[in-house]
Amino acid sequence: MFQSETTTRRARGLRSRQTSAEAQLWSMLRGRSFLGLKFRRQSPVAGSVVDFLCAELALVVELDGGVHRLREHEDQARDERLRSAGFTVLRFENSAFTRNPSVVLDAIRAHALSKLNSTPHPSGFAAHLLPQGEKGKQS
Repeated sequence: MFQSETTTRRARGLRSRQTSAEAQLWSMLRGRSFLGLKFRRQSPVAGSVVDFLCAELALVVELDGGVHRLREHEDQARDERLRSAGFTVLRFENSAFTRNPSVVLDAIRAHALSKLNSTPHPSGFAAHLLPQGEKGKQS
């Protein structure tokens, strides 16, 4: 997805000024260390910069500080824009995460398991392949 130069520049700046909660979660997610999933931090998505993105799961994880209480309406509109682009948004307060990181990790795990265990859509990646055992048959 094309991202503007401004959004990319903003994402880079946010990476250098992450909160302590974001740094702690990033240390748990980076390098495919959580369930083998690849996460990116402060990543441009659908015209926004999200805290954490797992493209494989179409999952956005947001950690919110106190300023987000003043921006609930904007956050709701942003979440809706991300959902309409096909992403699931999990939003947590920084304080809830720092008190109990497993709440966030358990939510990500539950989402990952539901996505990874779901039956693939027939038009998905191998839909063009013949059913097992049909390749050798000649008509």
